[in-house]
Amino acid sequence: MTGLRAILAIHDTTLGPAIGGVRMWQYEDEDSAIDDALNLSRTMTYKAAGAGLNFGGGQTVVIGDPKTSKSESLFRALGRFIDSLGGRYIAAEGVGTSFHDMDFIRMETRYVVGIPSARGGSGDPSPLCAEGVMGGLEACQVLLKNDATLRGLKVAVQGVGRVGSILVKSLVARGMLVTVADIDAETVERVSSESRVDVVPSDEIYDVDCDIFCPCALGGVLNDNTIGRLKCSVVAGAANNQLASDEDGDALHERGILYAPDYIINAGGLINVADEIYGYDAERARRKTSAIKDVLLKVLRAAQDKGIPTYKAADEFAEQRMEQVGRVRRSYVSG
Repeated sequence: MTGLRAILAIHDTTLGPAIGGVRMWQYEDEDSAIDDALNLSRTMTYKAAGAGLNFGGGQTVVIGDPKTSKSESLFRALGRFIDSLGGRYIAAEGVGTSFHDMDFIRMETRYVVGIPSARGGSGDPSPLCAEGVMGGLEACQVLLKNDATLRGLKVAVQGVGRVGSILVKSLVARGMLVTVADIDAETVERVSSESRVDVVPSDEIYDVDCDIFCPCALGGVLNDNTIGRLKCSVVAGAANNQLASDEDGDALHERGILYAPDYIINAGGLINVADEIYGYDAERARRKTSAIKDVLLKVLRAAQDKGIPTYKAADEFAEQRMEQVGRVRRSYVSG
């Protein structure tokens, strides 16, 4: 027995085979895991469409503690199941998993990306995800001030895991004043020893007086209990599904807080791993990631021109591409 308990959701294959991360987390119950898988699979559909990739959206969630429950047999069993789908879903790393785990899945199926560079893969996608977020921050400043300068801005980073910690180094290098928080004390200690940052308890990050609130942890952090506490002009970060509901996107809009739609600004990681399908080229992946700044600025300006919340403008942008492509091809089945 491998102990594998997992849910795999495929949301849409209009643009191509579904691609999405493998998240490993200690969910409260199975229903919570199912909800997460469904929400994330939709996000991946829109992320791929917004980034101009020819993939649909899917997601796997593995129920378990990523610090204690991982094993080779568990991920190889998952790989066998993914292989049984015949290419309708392509796995990648996600929260709680790494490219080492993807290597175990690769032993059982070719339908996985984000494998170690030593085996011809793209390795860790975190650096390009962080790079895309940095470009997105510049886009927000261009919209607000017609100037991409970030130096001197105050930013509160929630979550300093793989992407968040890389992002913090870039923020500090650009002369920004950074405050961080994370539920993992060891992670915070490591980041604060490597970069000059202020540290606050995890729940107090919402109350930090800053220019940019940067969510880089789990989803649903922008909700009825937190939006009213924000003291920022911009919300832009690497986390998926930052809005607990569409109404929370409306609330940010009503407060005059510019929200960078998560699946637009954080697409760098997906762009990086998806490039493996064509034979990984780091420079090509970096060029595609650099386009995030322009795509986000286009979405933000569309929202401004229409007077609508930015999340709605992002959905319209992604749905327009899916509709146009859907007229000339069928949903992806296998092959």
